[in-house]
Amino acid sequence: TVKYVILTLKADNRGEGGIFSLYALVRRQKKWLVFPAIIGGSALLADGIITPSISISSAVEGLRKISPDINTIPIILVILTAIFTIQQFGTKLVGRFFGPLMFVWFLMLAVLGVSQISTNAGVFQAINPYYAYKLLFLHPEGFLVLGAVFLCTTGAEALYSDLGHCGKGNIRISWIFVKIALILNYFGQGAWLISHQGETLSGNPFYNIMPEWFIPVGIAIATMAAIVASQALISASFTLINEAMRLNFWPKVKVKYPTDLKGQIYIPSINWLLFVGCFGAIVYFRESSNMEAAYGLTINLDMIMTSTLFIFYMWLKKYTKVFIGFFILIYFPIEFAFLGSNLGKLFHGGFISLIISSILIFVMFCWYYARKIRNRYVEFVKLSDYLPVLEDLSRDLSVPKYATHLVYLTSANNIEEIESKIIYSIMQKQPKRADIYWFVHVDVVDEPYRMEYKVCEFIHDDVIRIDFRLGFRVAPRVNLMFRKVVEDLVKNKEVDITSRYKSLNKNNIIGDFRFIVIEKFLSFDNELPFYEKVILDIYSILKHLGLSEEKAFGLDTSSVTVETVPLIIAPPKELNMKRVE
Repeated sequence: TVKYVILTLKADNRGEGGIFSLYALVRRQKKWLVFPAIIGGSALLADGIITPSISISSAVEGLRKISPDINTIPIILVILTAIFTIQQFGTKLVGRFFGPLMFVWFLMLAVLGVSQISTNAGVFQAINPYYAYKLLFLHPEGFLVLGAVFLCTTGAEALYSDLGHCGKGNIRISWIFVKIALILNYFGQGAWLISHQGETLSGNPFYNIMPEWFIPVGIAIATMAAIVASQALISASFTLINEAMRLNFWPKVKVKYPTDLKGQIYIPSINWLLFVGCFGAIVYFRESSNMEAAYGLTINLDMIMTSTLFIFYMWLKKYTKVFIGFFILIYFPIEFAFLGSNLGKLFHGGFISLIISSILIFVMFCWYYARKIRNRYVEFVKLSDYLPVLEDLSRDLSVPKYATHLVYLTSANNIEEIESKIIYSIMQKQPKRADIYWFVHVDVVDEPYRMEYKVCEFIHDDVIRIDFRLGFRVAPRVNLMFRKVVEDLVKNKEVDITSRYKSLNKNNIIGDFRFIVIEKFLSFDNELPFYEKVILDIYSILKHLGLSEEKAFGLDTSSVTVETVPLIIAPPKELNMKRVE
């Protein structure tokens, strides 16, 4: 409650939450903060496989109270298949019932808990922290119990991630009701267990505290609540990957927009990877009780990473050193104690979620670091040095016209610069005459939904640069955005895009637009350290598995030319070769 509902929710990025939103706020403070961001994001994604599996399983397994011999696995797999299949159509329907269904779910938890507490009010003694102290420090097995207790807190990270969908005020107000309902239900289960002390019990205490007549209704409500919880994690996974792509942590993959709702996206590759992971988890573990070992370890890592980033957020917002010190002294020992206990699950299934998150960390790190290596050696030149040549080329009728409008995507942050490879493409590889040369740059900014552009006209109706400033949650649909900018410029009479062929110009025929995408490949003429070569090789594989640049930027492939150029990062030493007669 204190860490997430009161403190961490303050770390909103224009209303958006989650570890990548938090990283976007603090990334300029320390370069190494990229590591907790990658670890935390990967851990949360790994949880996206376990959460739907354990949520649906634990709900459906309640059917055994009605029919003890029923095989629940086929039912669970059918529900999971349905959940992942409907993702492509959007989740508007699920979202419509989210509020009422969750209200009914938590109200049911509270009522069931109170019904048992009334038989043994002594369970409220558990509020006294003295008993927790005795359990942890006076009983050798007490420390291991922390791993089970931690399962009660695993939704906290998802709560922060859903900040943008729910809103800070709504979360804080509803949390009062949610917290009370959860505590009452846990205490109710505790009271029921105390009343059966010394007996050999079977089944889930959650269903055992239900009256017999209510069990079918309880199972139905629990299953629907599990579907909503699963949907929340799946949607969070889509958002997380979309942010990771914009922050250069993840290869570019196809993103769809099934509805007109803000932030509603669908990523087919991630959807089916999650489905395969959930399917495998159900088949491997078979029981929700077996999944508990795999559940929690990665979320624990995510919590520690969030705490690390939040410390720098507090420093950025000028919290007092005393306050920051108290935060560190209180939360790091608690979270590392939970981690120590959760590590005991490692050989009982916890290794699976750890392997998944490790693979994701490896992919993110390789992609991020490879782009750093490549960008380090991209050569930029002063655009002003080539403006006279571009102007002359544009008017040189002896050179065949390549396109009326030639559009290059540039990574140059400095408006006065351009990649030398672009100049090479225009002037040397094949002289490309055009009426207007456009240079388009996309800058990813820290604000999640920012969308703005800036136009710089170097030579009127000849050389123009457009800079898009897009938030890390905005899809870079360059084709649509570029068209909107051109329409604005034409409307304001800042540019003339009609064809300059006389026969077409007099009839106001608009000239053609052609995008040029320069694809860099790693040249064989490189001498790199072994680990950098491995990282770049992995990057190349990931790039081939992901979307091409033109598709990632939403360009119409019929008007795109892709040019490949060698990337020579570390050229070999001079060859000692002699000419002989």
